[in-house]
Amino acid sequence: MKTFLTPAQLAERYAGRVSVKTLANWRCLGKGPRFLKVGGRIAYALDDVAAWEASRTADGTPVAQRRRTG
Repeated sequence: MKTFLTPAQLAERYAGRVSVKTLANWRCLGKGPRFLKVGGRIAYALDDVAAWEASRTADGTPVAQRRRTG
Protein backbone atom coordinates (compact mmCIF):
# COMPACT_ATOMS: atom_id res chain seq x y z
CA MET A 1 0.00 0.00 0.00
CA LYS A 2 1.35 3.43 -0.95
CA THR A 3 1.99 6.13 1.60
CA PHE A 4 0.75 9.63 0.75
CA LEU A 5 1.62 13.05 2.16
CA THR A 6 -0.55 16.16 2.25
CA PRO A 7 1.03 19.44 1.12
CA ALA A 8 1.38 20.42 4.81
CA GLN A 9 3.17 17.15 5.60
CA LEU A 10 5.49 17.59 2.63
CA ALA A 11 6.30 21.15 3.71
CA GLU A 12 7.02 19.79 7.20
CA ARG A 13 9.33 17.16 5.65
CA TYR A 14 11.39 20.03 4.25
CA ALA A 15 11.61 21.63 7.70
CA GLY A 16 9.99 24.89 6.63
CA ARG A 17 12.42 25.51 3.75
CA VAL A 18 9.56 24.91 1.29
CA SER A 19 6.12 26.25 2.16
CA VAL A 20 2.68 24.93 1.28
CA LYS A 21 2.27 27.98 -0.97
CA THR A 22 5.53 27.19 -2.78
CA LEU A 23 4.27 23.64 -3.38
CA ALA A 24 1.05 25.10 -4.84
CA ASN A 25 3.08 27.38 -7.11
CA TRP A 26 5.23 24.45 -8.24
CA ARG A 27 2.09 22.45 -9.10
CA CYS A 28 0.83 25.32 -11.27
CA LEU A 29 4.21 25.59 -13.00
CA GLY A 30 4.58 21.83 -13.51
CA LYS A 31 7.59 21.70 -11.16
CA GLY A 32 8.20 19.72 -7.99
CA PRO A 33 7.22 16.17 -7.17
CA ARG A 34 4.36 14.42 -8.93
CA PHE A 35 1.03 14.76 -7.17
CA LEU A 36 -2.43 13.28 -7.19
CA LYS A 37 -5.61 15.33 -7.05
CA VAL A 38 -8.71 13.57 -5.77
CA GLY A 39 -11.89 15.42 -4.96
CA GLY A 40 -10.10 18.74 -4.75
CA ARG A 41 -7.46 17.40 -2.36
CA ILE A 42 -3.77 17.13 -3.20
CA ALA A 43 -1.64 14.15 -2.19
CA TYR A 44 1.99 13.29 -2.85
CA ALA A 45 2.98 9.61 -3.05
CA LEU A 46 6.06 9.14 -0.88
CA ASP A 47 7.68 7.05 -3.65
CA ASP A 48 7.25 9.97 -6.10
CA VAL A 49 8.65 12.44 -3.57
CA ALA A 50 11.71 10.23 -3.00
CA ALA A 51 12.25 9.85 -6.77
CA TRP A 52 12.00 13.62 -7.26
CA GLU A 53 14.46 14.23 -4.42
CA ALA A 54 16.89 11.69 -5.89
CA SER A 55 16.69 13.38 -9.31
CA ARG A 56 17.75 16.65 -7.69
CA THR A 57 20.76 15.22 -5.85
CA ALA A 58 24.05 16.67 -7.07
CA ASP A 59 27.73 16.10 -6.30
CA GLY A 60 28.43 19.82 -6.45
CA THR A 61 28.36 22.73 -8.83
CA PRO A 62 30.55 22.57 -11.95
CA VAL A 63 32.80 25.28 -10.46
CA ALA A 64 33.29 23.26 -7.26
CA GLN A 65 34.04 20.15 -9.31
CA ARG A 66 36.71 22.00 -11.31
CA ARG A 67 38.33 23.24 -8.09
CA ARG A 68 38.58 19.69 -6.76
CA THR A 69 40.14 18.33 -9.93
CA GLY A 70 42.18 21.31 -11.05
